[in-house]
Amino acid sequence: MVSLRTVSTALGGGVLVAALLLAPAGPAASDDHDGDGFTIEDPRITESSGLAASRAHPGVYWTHNDQDEPRVFAVDGRTGETVATVTLRGVGKPRDMEAVSVGSDGNVYVGDIGDNLDGSWSHVWIYRFPEPKRLGDQTVDATQYTVKYEDGARDAEALMVHPKTGRVYIASKNEDGGGLYEGPEKLSAKGTNVFRRIGEVPWVTDGAFSPDGTRLVLRSYFSARGYEWKNGRLGADDRVRAPILGQSESVTYTADGSALLFGTEGESSRVVRVPVEGTGAEPAGTGGPSPRPSGSSGAAASPGDGGGGDGGDGEGAGSGLAVGLVALGAALLLGFRRLRGGRGGAGTGGGGRSS
Repeated sequence: MVSLRTVSTALGGGVLVAALLLAPAGPAASDDHDGDGFTIEDPRITESSGLAASRAHPGVYWTHNDQDEPRVFAVDGRTGETVATVTLRGVGKPRDMEAVSVGSDGNVYVGDIGDNLDGSWSHVWIYRFPEPKRLGDQTVDATQYTVKYEDGARDAEALMVHPKTGRVYIASKNEDGGGLYEGPEKLSAKGTNVFRRIGEVPWVTDGAFSPDGTRLVLRSYFSARGYEWKNGRLGADDRVRAPILGQSESVTYTADGSALLFGTEGESSRVVRVPVEGTGAEPAGTGGPSPRPSGSSGAAASPGDGGGGDGGDGEGAGSGLAVGLVALGAALLLGFRRLRGGRGGAGTGGGGRSS
């Protein structure tokens, strides 16, 4: 994954200054772990790229670094402390792990699907392992699946397992808009699993199905959108309230579907809880709307995502922030283009494996 820091270097540091000015200093609500989210305390987790609510252990969330050995972490949503480190046995060295999802079959799925050069890998991988019945550091046997896209290689950071059908979906990441890809009805560890494009989506860094399987939320760096999910296809969409974070990388529903959790990368990264509208849920201890960064009124639009803000009630400072984020977004896009142009002749580098 190309980080904001890398892009800022390409732009001479200007983006980094803007990001520091616009990034939240902390959650608007109190920083005790009162249900408004949590801070990931484990110093080993510096690039939390995916987030998924455990089915077997209420209040626990799975996450992972994108550049790491084959392992995932179980984090307690009350304290932010790691309660299990699970090492995957039977898979090769990951290249760019970007997503995690828990299926109705009791398995955890990890998407090693990132491709910073947007098409340099002929195939990517999905790892699957049974969710442990007991938490604690352990090594488990995992299955590795080889994945290709019907219309060619591409970058992706979102992998979602439907909670009812068990089918796996991947949303590709592209500054001009990506695609939603559907995997086979059942993944095979013996051959190549071809994912076929079934819809168009904006720039996506993560996604999650609602626990009842009727809704899909896709997030980008600056905003999030929700889609009705009917008969295995995208339906009507709407803007979802999302916090502004330094480098927004992950999203998951809580196990009961009452809230969304939005995560970001970095050391001691914050995971922010936003109640799902219509469920009656509110952040504990606030008695009001979901927490937002100080001085903000909502998320700005992402590339390919018309409009700004999240439908919040703030104006003034909030609209100024939205304008600033749009400018920052434009600068980031320029940075990505410059990086790609400068690295176009580079090789694919290490980390590759034969399928």
